[in-house]
Amino acid sequence: MFSVIFQNSTFSIEKTARGLSINQEDLNWDCHWVGNRKIHLIRGNQSYEAELLSLDPETKTLEIRLGHKKASLKVKDRFDLILAQMGFNNSGFGQLKEVKAPMPGLILDLLVKPGDKVKKGDLLLILEAMKMENGIKSPGDGTVKQVLVSLKQSVEKNQVLIQF
Repeated sequence: MFSVIFQNSTFSIEKTARGLSINQEDLNWDCHWVGNRKIHLIRGNQSYEAELLSLDPETKTLEIRLGHKKASLKVKDRFDLILAQMGFNNSGFGQLKEVKAPMPGLILDLLVKPGDKVKKGDLLLILEAMKMENGIKSPGDGTVKQVLVSLKQSVEKNQVLIQF
């Protein structure tokens, strides 16, 4: 499952045994690829041509042309949705509030302290889970307000580790 944001509306898209569903309704369109970036769509007695104009993998944003109109779509895959549920927010500066444990484990190393400024992607701590060391990185820019765990502490899934 993934979400698509278009004109401030969010649509849930899922692959089912019958094809695709949008917001839990089956998509009854006939689709045929007519090129590497073009698709021909038929819905009822209406025919459309859609073309991918640009793709930004970093922001997961697509610009498409449907008929004579252009549109911008933002895609969130299942991993983005899981990260949002865990408290990670990659939507930009000022939105970072906390980092939660993605799984139960043991804190092996703390790399930040209150007052530290971090950038998106900076390593915050090392969490051992199932005999593997997992680096927990900052999902955005911010200043560490509080570290709520200590070395060798066991943590549960979704436990708040760091507040910004």
